[in-house]
Amino acid sequence: MHPDRTSTTRFPVPVDATLRAAGWQPGRWDIKQAEIWADALRDHTSPAGHRHAVFPAAVEAWAEFGGLHLTPTGPGRQIAPAAVHLDPLHGLHMARTLCDLGRALDTEVCPLGAETDTQAILAIDTEGRVYALDHTGDWYLGPDLDQALAALVSGIEPTRLTAG
Repeated sequence: MHPDRTSTTRFPVPVDATLRAAGWQPGRWDIKQAEIWADALRDHTSPAGHRHAVFPAAVEAWAEFGGLHLTPTGPGRQIAPAAVHLDPLHGLHMARTLCDLGRALDTEVCPLGAETDTQAILAIDTEGRVYALDHTGDWYLGPDLDQALAALVSGIEPTRLTAG
């Protein structure tokens, strides 16, 4: 049975299925919750005085995908698929780390959520590029959130960022 070729989906079928199972649907937009998160991040200052950058790419990502718990099924293509909770407050106490990453990349970086199995923090920059930070290093997940979510859910190995 072939899928209907006339329908267009933003995501590969297994990724779309995982997102829908988590409660996402095209047009999902919870700007109220996104603004609550933005305020919480803006109001937080690290003990050393670091503050979170909050910018449109992050707020838009939270509005569309915030609060979702992604639980992929099946094996990953290269690595195990990641279970993800898209809640930026996972990164609340990472202001200094995210500031450092942003400085290294010549951009600003804001928390997006976490991989629930590994506790890796997911972050997004002002251009919409997505990263994961864990105890083994910093990883590039994709040029936009759609591709990053597809990589996480599909078990596509991320690219390690090297300090240049």
